[in-house]
Amino acid sequence: MMSSGNSRKCQCKDYQTSSNENANKCKGCICDTLRTLQTQTEVDVFLDGGQVLENVNFINLDNDTCCAFFVETEPGSTLIVDCQKIQAIRIQAD
Repeated sequence: MMSSGNSRKCQCKDYQTSSNENANKCKGCICDTLRTLQTQTEVDVFLDGGQVLENVNFINLDNDTCCAFFVETEPGSTLIVDCQKIQAIRIQAD
């Protein structure tokens, strides 16, 4: 069981807006979480199919394409992943 200081609740909800229908077309808990995740947060990304991207820094989420951008801590390559294809993320503790 997680302590109350470390718990994070998934803000999984449908983001339908009448003013901009494409603003949040990327659906799912992970896409919703990435929308609010602070830039340069270190995470591990668990993809569909079992591949894991370890120790990457979140850069941003493009709401038009659902592309989530991450940069490897070494050697610095940029990784672009469809947020809807991510099964889970682990947010690294400070």
